Amino acid sequence: MEGSASTALLIMAAGIGARFGGGIKQLEPVDAHGHIIMDYSIHDAIQAGFNKIVFIIRRDIESDFKAVIGDRVESICRQAGVQVAYAFQDMRQIPAGFTVPEGRQKPWGTGQAVLAAKELVGGPFAVINADDYYGKTTFGILHDWLCRPHGDTEYSLAGFILKNTLSDNGGVTRGVCQVDDSGYLTYVAETPNIVKTADGAAVNGRPIDVNAHVSMNMWGLSPAFLKLLEEGFVSFFQDTVPGNPLKAEFLLPIFIGQLLQQKKITVQVLETRDAWFGVTYQEDKPAVTANFRRLIADGVYREDLYSDFI
Repeated sequence: MEGSASTALLIMAAGIGARFGGGIKQLEPVDAHGHIIMDYSIHDAIQAGFNKIVFIIRRDIESDFKAVIGDRVESICRQAGVQVAYAFQDMRQIPAGFTVPEGRQKPWGTGQAVLAAKELVGGPFAVINADDYYGKTTFGILHDWLCRPHGDTEYSLAGFILKNTLSDNGGVTRGVCQVDDSGYLTYVAETPNIVKTADGAAVNGRPIDVNAHVSMNMWGLSPAFLKLLEEGFVSFFQDTVPGNPLKAEFLLPIFIGQLLQQKKITVQVLETRDAWFGVTYQEDKPAVTANFRRLIADGVYREDLYSDFI
C-alpha cells in the first residue's frame, strides 16, 4: 500500500432497519441542530483529510437515507471537494456457485458490507460503524497512518481504552485486544456483557482491566485486503453457512482475527484516548447529547457543524 493523498472512509450503515426514521438509533439527533452521530464522523473525517465518503446501505432504504442525511452531506462534501458514493449490500450478493438459503432474510454481516464497496475503493481506506462516535483525534491518527507507505498486508486498528467506551446503563460487547510489546494486535476476544462498576469494570462478576485496548470496528486497510475478504467469503459459505444458514454472519473483526492467527497479516494498534459515544441503550441518549453539548461549548465543534468547510 503506497502512501497516497487519496483516502476513503467506508461507513457501514446497512444495518439501519426497515423502521428507518421511526426512532431508529442511528438517526437520533444528538445536538440542537438535528445532527446525528454520523454527521460528526463525516465532519471529523473531512477535517482529517479523507477525500471520499462511501455509504454502505441497503437498496430498500436508499431514498429515505438520502432524505435524512445523504443529500445534505453530499452537498456539503461537494463544497469541500470530497466525493460521496454509495454501495449497496444485498443478501443475494454471494460467491459464485452458491445459493441463498431458503428463508434467509438478512444480509451477511460487516465483511459482506465492505465487499459491497470493492469497486469504489482505489487506495487505502478506513471502515467505521454508522452509529459510533469515534473522536476527532482518532480520525487524524488513522488518516495519517493510511497516508504512510505500508505493505499490502499491513493494516491498522484504532485502539480505544476500555474505560472510555463503557455505558452507564448496562453491559456492552467489546473486542478486547491483546497487543504485543511492539504495539501490534495478536488477538481480539469478542467479550459480551462488560459492565461498569464502582472501581472499574467486570464481566460476569470478574474484574477486567479498564485500561485494556478494545476494538470499536474502526480499521485502516489496503485495497489488497479486499482480495483476502473475497476468498474468506467463499470459505464462509463452504464452512459456516451450512451449519447456520439463516443467521450466520461474515463479520469483519472475526475474519481479521482469523488472518492474524494464520499470520497472513499484521495489524498495528493506533492508541486513541478519545472517548467513544454511542446509543447502545435508549437511556444513553441524554448522556450522549450532553457530551456533544460539552464538546461544542469547549470549542471542539462549532454550533453550525459543517461551517468549517462551507
